[in-house]
Amino acid sequence: MVKNAKIAIVGGGVAGVTTAIHLAQRGLDITLFEQTSSFVSGPPFCHLHAGGNLYREISDQQCITLLKQSIDFLHFYPYVVDYRPTVIVLPTTDKQSPTQLLPRLELLQKEYQKLIDADPKNKVLGESKNYFRCYDKEEIEQLQQRPTVAHPKTADEWMIPVAQNIDLTKIQFPLIVVQEYGLNLFRLASGATLTLQNMSNITLCQNSMVTHIEKEQEMWHVTSTGETTQTESFDYLINSAGFRTGKIDDMLDVPCKRMVEFKAAYVSEWRGQEKTLFPEIIVHGERGTPEGMGQFTPYPNGFFQLHGMTNEITLYNDGLVANTPLSCQPQLKPNFIEKIEASWSIEETHQRTTSAIEHLSKFIPNFSTATVGSKPLFGAQQIPGDDPTLRVAEVSFPTKGYARCEIVKVSSAIDMVKQIERELVELKLLPHEQPLTPLAPLKEEHILSFAQQLCQERDYPTSLANRNVAKLIS
Repeated sequence: MVKNAKIAIVGGGVAGVTTAIHLAQRGLDITLFEQTSSFVSGPPFCHLHAGGNLYREISDQQCITLLKQSIDFLHFYPYVVDYRPTVIVLPTTDKQSPTQLLPRLELLQKEYQKLIDADPKNKVLGESKNYFRCYDKEEIEQLQQRPTVAHPKTADEWMIPVAQNIDLTKIQFPLIVVQEYGLNLFRLASGATLTLQNMSNITLCQNSMVTHIEKEQEMWHVTSTGETTQTESFDYLINSAGFRTGKIDDMLDVPCKRMVEFKAAYVSEWRGQEKTLFPEIIVHGERGTPEGMGQFTPYPNGFFQLHGMTNEITLYNDGLVANTPLSCQPQLKPNFIEKIEASWSIEETHQRTTSAIEHLSKFIPNFSTATVGSKPLFGAQQIPGDDPTLRVAEVSFPTKGYARCEIVKVSSAIDMVKQIERELVELKLLPHEQPLTPLAPLKEEHILSFAQQLCQERDYPTSLANRNVAKLIS
């Protein structure tokens, strides 16, 4: 055994901070390099994907994996969840019908019950019998007549604002409500950072860029540049650099195959709806066409995060790029790098946010009065391999003593950490595997306060740090 093994982690996104926290819990000496001033500031996420029902094109097995990973993720980060359901809508123009989604939902419902039977603590999505429910047109019309509820607890109560605002002439029935919850990016960044700061065996190197890596015998020599340039030696190297993962691979001259995709989500403000709690609404559609999927994600105080999977909104015509034989790092065009590293123009922010509002207003007509809420949430997402529909990926080990994190969805981070831990045991850097243990509890006021501070530092409304509601559907 190598006692007090030293681990270098390059990149402080979800993958990097989750790995750092767990390996520090195991007693290893961790150094976490992050080239920006704060952690978890990469591509936006807002949805747990507990079953993958946003993606009709992925396999049942990927959906089952996402369900299990989502449950594990909530065990580790319980303070990041927004307990509100998701409503799945198919427009009348869609080639499929809602009933075609039911076999997968029934499969996931059974898989969820199996997980509960294996461990009652897995019941983090409510009762399995309530995992999904269908609403026909008559039931929706009846809900239109009911007053909204300040603190909804049942599926019916959550569906009231949907019934009152959605255009029934443009959608197919039934509507399906699923107990897939929200994930709050700013709360995760807040809680993870507070946890990292409280762990004595983690060295945090913020505003520090890794510029060179060499391997000598069994040790990695990592050179980083921040206020000063320094070189340190480590027993193991973990690459969690997100869309810049290929730059580290190039330093090591290891094989690779990956894509990078730039995406953006848009922040809108719908005045007059500050006190209404909406579920998330997903309008299915064909990716990359004018009818691409629309995603309507609620936050408190009338703010909504919007996706429109069209080239005029979330996607970009030249936003998906692959690596080449000359480099592991896919090369995004300069205009994307400028958005990531500098800022968005006011004109593009207004244009694309307005397009997102118009896209969702086709189905939620009253939403047409919404306005731009802030600059977009944005980032570049790595996708290992050459399949842009891939949603489940964890980690690879291209050479001895080196792990390359490859998560596509944040909930895959737990499986990723477990695989890295297994590798460390085989290399005798850890004595044995150990289940992930709950994090030291944090006070809600500390999480919220720091999350709001991060919103302000990143120029977003502080409402994006708030939870909608903190109760499961009964």
